[in-house]
Amino acid sequence: MFRRGLFIFAHQIGDYRFYSSYKKYEKNQWRTNSELRAGQDVQLRRMINYVYNNVPYYHKVFKGLDIMPGEIKNVSDLERLPILTKDIIKRNWEDFKPKNLKSMKYYEISTGGSTGTPFRYRLSKYDRFLSGAMLYRGWGYAGYQLGDKMIFLAGSSLDIGSKSIIIKRAHEISRNIRKLSSFDMSICDLQKYIQIFNSFRPKYLRGYASSINFFANYIKENNIKIEPISGVLTTAEKLLPNMRENIENTFGCDIYDGYGLNDGGVGAYECSEHSGLHIDMERSIMEIVDKKGHQMEDGVGSILATSLYNYAMPFIRYETGDLGHIIPTNCGCGRGSRLLKEIVGRSVDVLVTPEGKSIHGWFFLYIFWEYGKGIKEYQVVQEKLDKVVIEIVPEDKFDERQLDEIMKAIRKRSSSWNIEFKLVDKIKRTSGGKYKFIVNGLDL
Repeated sequence: MFRRGLFIFAHQIGDYRFYSSYKKYEKNQWRTNSELRAGQDVQLRRMINYVYNNVPYYHKVFKGLDIMPGEIKNVSDLERLPILTKDIIKRNWEDFKPKNLKSMKYYEISTGGSTGTPFRYRLSKYDRFLSGAMLYRGWGYAGYQLGDKMIFLAGSSLDIGSKSIIIKRAHEISRNIRKLSSFDMSICDLQKYIQIFNSFRPKYLRGYASSINFFANYIKENNIKIEPISGVLTTAEKLLPNMRENIENTFGCDIYDGYGLNDGGVGAYECSEHSGLHIDMERSIMEIVDKKGHQMEDGVGSILATSLYNYAMPFIRYETGDLGHIIPTNCGCGRGSRLLKEIVGRSVDVLVTPEGKSIHGWFFLYIFWEYGKGIKEYQVVQEKLDKVVIEIVPEDKFDERQLDEIMKAIRKRSSSWNIEFKLVDKIKRTSGGKYKFIVNGLDL
C-alpha cells in the first residue's frame, strides 16, 4: 500500500487530475463500443470547433474545403478532411500555433518516429498526464496495478538515460521501477542487469522487443536462473512471432504487446486473451485507412491519429507512418474497444561492435536528434563487424563539422568501428516506399 500511495502521490504532484482520470478510464474499459464511440464523437466535435476558431492552419483548411465545423459530427465524417503529414506541419509551423497558446501549459517535444528524422511538436500538460493514465490502464490488461515493481530495458524514448542520476533515482524510487539501458548491452552490462533483476525482483519487465529478446538469449545461452515475473510488456517495435516465443519461454510468462504514439495520442494494448491490441478511444481517434484515405473496418492500412485533448497542438488525421491490421471481431475479455490484430512493419536493427557490445539502433536516432541540423535524412549501415557506413542527405544548413560531433558520440560506444560518412542525394527506399534508418548487414 505504501508503494501504491507513493506512486499515486508522485503523479498527483505533476497533475492533480491524474488519479481521478485513471480511475475513470479504468472503469471505461468495460463500456460498450457504442458508448465509447459516442463519447469520442462528443469530444471530437469540441476539438473541431476549437481548431476552427483558434488554429489558423485548420481555419484555412475548412475555408478552402467550404466546410463548417458543425458538419464534422462523428468519426466517419473525418474522411471529409485531408490527411496531415509531418512535412505539412513543418511547412506551416507558425499556423499550427493556437491563438491562446501563451495561456497554456505544455511541453515541447522531439520525436524520431519510424524514419528517425527529428520532428518537433507541442504536448499540453494535461494530455501528457492523461497519456500516463491510459498507459497504466493498458498495463492493467496484463494484471499490472499502480506501484507494482517494473524494470525498463529500453532507450531514450522510454526516458532511459535522459536525466541526471539524482532525478533518475528519485523517479525510480517514487514509481518503484529500475531503468536499464538497451544502448549498453555488453557481457559486463548484461551480468550487471541480471544482478539488478534478481535483487530487485520485478513483477513486470518492459522495453523494446529486440532488447528484451537479446536479454532472453543471454539468459538462455548461459543457463542463468532468474526470479519469476508476471509478465513482459513490449513496445516501440514490431514483436515478431519468434521473439514472442523465445521471451515467453525464457521468462516463463506471457508477453503483452503495446503501441503508443504521443504526438498523435493513439495507444493500443494487448490483454490476457491475446486476441489483439485494444485501441484506446478516450484520448484520441485511431483510423485505419486505405491508400485513398477511406476508413477500414477490416484489413491492413495506414494508421491516422486525431488528438482529442492536445489543445496546444491538435493533430487531425495525422499520418503516423505506421501500418496497422484492424479486425472486426470482439475480444473475449469483454472490453468494448476495437482491436488491432497487430502493428505491421515497425522494427529497428541492433548493431554489433568489435568489442562485443550490442548497440540498439535507436542510439543513432538520438545522436542525430542532437547533431542533425541540416540533415534531411540518414541511414546507418553496418557492412562488417568493424565497418559502419553512414549515408547523409544534406540540406542548405548542413555543416560538415557536425560529423566530428557525431563521430565523438559513436566513439563513446565503440572505438574500434571504422566509421565512413557518405553525402548522397537520396536514401534508397524499400519496396514499400519507406527507408530503414538502421540496417545490420552482418550475416549473423
